Amino acid sequence: MTDSTADAADPSLSDLSRASLGELLDGEPAYRLDQVWDGLYRQRRPLAEITNVPKSLRGAIAELLPPALTLVHTQSADHGATTKHLWSLRDGHLVESVLMGYRNRTTLCISSQAGCAMACSFCATGQVGFDRNLSVGEIVEQVLGTLQQAAERNGAAVSGAVNVVFMGMGEPLANYDPVWAAVERLHDDIGIGARHLTVSTVGVIPGIVRLAAAPLPVNLAVSLHAANDRLRNRLAPLNRTYPLRDLARALAEYRRAKRRRISLEWAMIDDVNDSEHDAAELAAYAHPLAAHVNLIPLNSTPGYGHRPSPPERIADFAAELSARGVHATVRQNRGMSIDAACGQLRAGQRVAMRRTARTGRADRAGKAGRGARARGIAPTAG
Repeated sequence: MTDSTADAADPSLSDLSRASLGELLDGEPAYRLDQVWDGLYRQRRPLAEITNVPKSLRGAIAELLPPALTLVHTQSADHGATTKHLWSLRDGHLVESVLMGYRNRTTLCISSQAGCAMACSFCATGQVGFDRNLSVGEIVEQVLGTLQQAAERNGAAVSGAVNVVFMGMGEPLANYDPVWAAVERLHDDIGIGARHLTVSTVGVIPGIVRLAAAPLPVNLAVSLHAANDRLRNRLAPLNRTYPLRDLARALAEYRRAKRRRISLEWAMIDDVNDSEHDAAELAAYAHPLAAHVNLIPLNSTPGYGHRPSPPERIADFAAELSARGVHATVRQNRGMSIDAACGQLRAGQRVAMRRTARTGRADRAGKAGRGARARGIAPTAG
């Protein structure tokens, strides 16, 4: 599988590196770059609210580089602790992200692609299909926009640790370069530590190899779901390209390189992968990797007819893993009532995508025309 870059046509402000933004601000006082960059990322404020930057300059920047995302709507569940955001990209495609609040932390689940080409049988995103990769700005703005929305709802900035997991729509390691650039932006500029960043993959081995050589020791989660090739070929077709034995070697190397515990995700599917024999196979796979296993009761999707394993069978499965020396956690599902749980994201379905594309077409055409006419940013007084 070859790496692919994002397909967004025109850059947004959050797509620019610090150096590129500095070039854009050529002619401004040198401290303007610090003010804009710090306001956007360290303070996590929208451009319009960075009030120590002149209004005329903010307006000129916004004219040249409009936001990558527009919030379409939000849905909440779990007594407000879980919120799903539906975002429209500038070309009309839709993506979803999910915020989950806990007592001392907040977890953001973000998307790396519009749709997904991995075709995992039980995943709603895979059932919808693949549209395109996201740019670094489209990824980063999910984090900034979600945190800003949460601050508006709560009347204060999000407190406690912030975790970001690349577990939304898409396969992150099939869009490696923008995803890694987003990881660096989240770490270096927004200030989210590597221990609070998790990249999830269904098993894209070239991406795992690149991740092992990258400088930041982020967490790695693997959507496994089966520990024999015959079953995994059915559940996660990518296994035909990158089978379990090869995947295990790549994961062992990642663990040696980063000294981080790997997580194996396992959707518990009734009478499919929840037997004592399945648990024994999983334990044999996980134990040499010293991996932690997350057991996730299957979340229903329209295109997959199987049911989640009964709670008592999940408990027995976890006990069998423990007896074989493998640590396992039964994941608490969040956001099921709003299709925000693992495997349920599908960007408001295709109908919403087409509706947003139609209603936004005229506005996007107008913005494109204004952007083409823009010639630069006039210097402003200090």
